[in-house]
Amino acid sequence: MSNLAATAIVLATFLGMEFVAWGSHKYIMHGFGWGWHRDHHERHDRMFEKNDLYALVGASMSIAMFALGSPLVRGSAAWEPGTWIGVGILAYGIVYTLIHDGLVHQRYFHWVPRRGYAKRLVQAHRLHHATIGKEGGVSFGFVIARDPAALKRALTAQRQQGIAVLREVLEDV
Repeated sequence: MSNLAATAIVLATFLGMEFVAWGSHKYIMHGFGWGWHRDHHERHDRMFEKNDLYALVGASMSIAMFALGSPLVRGSAAWEPGTWIGVGILAYGIVYTLIHDGLVHQRYFHWVPRRGYAKRLVQAHRLHHATIGKEGGVSFGFVIARDPAALKRALTAQRQQGIAVLREVLEDV
């Protein structure tokens, strides 16, 4: 496989993972997987959350793709694109960890962005946390952040329709 093809697979996988993350966050974490995700939406002073188990799910996806592409594991049946898909998933996981856990929730470092895309990411995720419980909500992705003003309007509409119960934080965002 050429370097260009491998790079294209890594980039396509990285971009595709934002959609995988959005769908799994909206329909699994805020659905039947709420038991693991709930503590992420509640204040606590623990270093780890049950929600961190989802990182193990992502890591296992990457490891499985590395194994599928590995001649050491699969011999002549190895599927080389699997290795590059595994790299794309791993790269997304690293960026997710830095943005979500590091920048937004400040688990690893403290920096509050004052402008630009980093500020928009923080605002979008704060608006995601504006709901109480798993119903309703906005901004389920992690790397692509929609306009905070549009997210506020969507949350206001959800509250008016009785879909979501909101915390009183919208003014701060």
